[in-house]
Amino acid sequence: MTYSPFDLTGKVALITGGNGGIGLGMAEALAQAGADLVIWGTNPDKLAAARAKLEATGRRIRAEAVDTADEAAIEAAMDEAIAEMGRLDFVAANAGRGSRSPSFAEMDTATWHHVMALNLDGVFWTLRAACRHMAARAEAGDPGGSLLAISSTSAIHGAPANQAYAASKGALLPLVKGIAVEYARCGIRANAVLPGWTRSDMTTGLQAWDTFNKKAIGRVPMRRWGEPEDFGGIAVYLASDASRFHTGDAMVIDGGYTVY
Repeated sequence: MTYSPFDLTGKVALITGGNGGIGLGMAEALAQAGADLVIWGTNPDKLAAARAKLEATGRRIRAEAVDTADEAAIEAAMDEAIAEMGRLDFVAANAGRGSRSPSFAEMDTATWHHVMALNLDGVFWTLRAACRHMAARAEAGDPGGSLLAISSTSAIHGAPANQAYAASKGALLPLVKGIAVEYARCGIRANAVLPGWTRSDMTTGLQAWDTFNKKAIGRVPMRRWGEPEDFGGIAVYLASDASRFHTGDAMVIDGGYTVY
């Protein structure tokens, strides 16, 4: 018998923000490993393009426009995804936003709440809905499942003039640890990934800024930007049986930036 711990055949994964950037990088790898997929996003053109790309793998794909800053929308979309796909084995709360202010002193309350609504509340609502499904399945005799929160290395080093973003990402770490401890009895794992500087729509402006590339990306020991596909392997690992005893962790994927 062949040992294939990374084979995701028969598993279903859901990725919020799965229509671009890190989310799509994870989704592509998961599909290639055999998983069926649900992707959520808010941009209809990007959602259609991502769906077409993922359907080329031959897997079942559900692509839906969902605002993950809306609790009711998440609850409804989660129920619909489970009804259509039959189950969810891996759920990655990836959708997020940044919002830079002139300075911390000038940051307004509306900006703070705008960022927290998606980056923290949305992750809470997404993982809670997924956890309910997985826990109910465990009670019915089918334990297991993996939850993932996409944090950021800004949770480690902060973010000047973008403190709302860093705070929202930092809050995900104790959230995940608490879930990991409480639901281990159900076979449910919960982890966080902290990406470093990665090419995405959110970092487009920085990618074109020569000074940033020289001073920040020049500090990355691997001497390059992270790419969305750099997160495919960790997604497959966390969705697979290879990580069945790995929970409550915060994994930094940053090319060595935070240790140098």
